[in-house]
Amino acid sequence: MPKIVIRKDEIIHVKTLTEGAMLRNPALADRMLEELGHARTVKSNPAPKNVVSIGNTVTYRDEATGQTNTVTLVYPEHADILRNRISIMTPVGVALFGLSVGAASYCDTRSDQRRLLTVIDVVPPSENESDNPL
Repeated sequence: MPKIVIRKDEIIHVKTLTEGAMLRNPALADRMLEELGHARTVKSNPAPKNVVSIGNTVTYRDEATGQTNTVTLVYPEHADILRNRISIMTPVGVALFGLSVGAASYCDTRSDQRRLLTVIDVVPPSENESDNPL
């Protein structure tokens, strides 16, 4: 499992979301808790620009298919698949959260497939959309 980096200001909100997900999706919540357990926390400002965090737009590659996708990682209340905003509390969101450019992590899909996702690029919120996803 790759070492992940999480901003201090994100930890409490993510832990609260994870606790809430325990009843709805225990496997996903367990995966997030596992990720948080080996994460390195960093100061909120300035946050590392090459690390996937809330509000960042990330381009990743599915190593099984070679397909690349670009999404913005957001809290669940801001998720909007039509605008490519995915919740941190989805299999892809959990897999990407905290990864650095070049790092990879497994994603267990809803159809019981295991996919290796590699982060290709990370763009902070101020450099992506004009309207903040948060």
